[in-house]
Formats: sequence, structure tokens, C-alpha cells
Amino acid sequence: MTTNTGMPRRDRDHHELHTAILLLALTVGLLITAAAVYLALAHPTLTGPLGVGAAVLGALAGTAGTLAHPVLRHRH
Repeated sequence: MTTNTGMPRRDRDHHELHTAILLLALTVGLLITAAAVYLALAHPTLTGPLGVGAAVLGALAGTAGTLAHPVLRHRH
């Protein structure tokens, strides 16, 4: 089996860094979700505003992901 030296090789360090950043983002997201649930249970009057905030953040995240996908695909 021959190797193609013309093809760029993925750097392993970047892959590990991306994994660490993804896990950190997941942890922060879970902490924020737990804080929102605690606030909703401790102060029921905040349930409506927290729901609206979660919907807006979800829409922004979806829009950012949709817009970033073609940019990142074009880069590679």
C-alpha cells in the first residue's frame, strides 16, 4: 500500500485541542442549564423569561451553525 505524500495530514494535536474545547463547552452548557433549572424551580415567576431566553439562544446557535457550516466546508 502506497502513501500519498501530496495529501495534507491532520495534526493530532489540533484534534485533541478540538476535543478538549468541545468537552469544555459541553460542561459549561450543562452548568448553565442546571442553573436555569434551579432558578425556575426556586423562583417560578422566572419560568417564562427563562423559556424565552432559551428559545432565543437556541435560535441564535442554530443560525450560527447554519451560517458557519458553508464557511468551514469551503476552508477545507
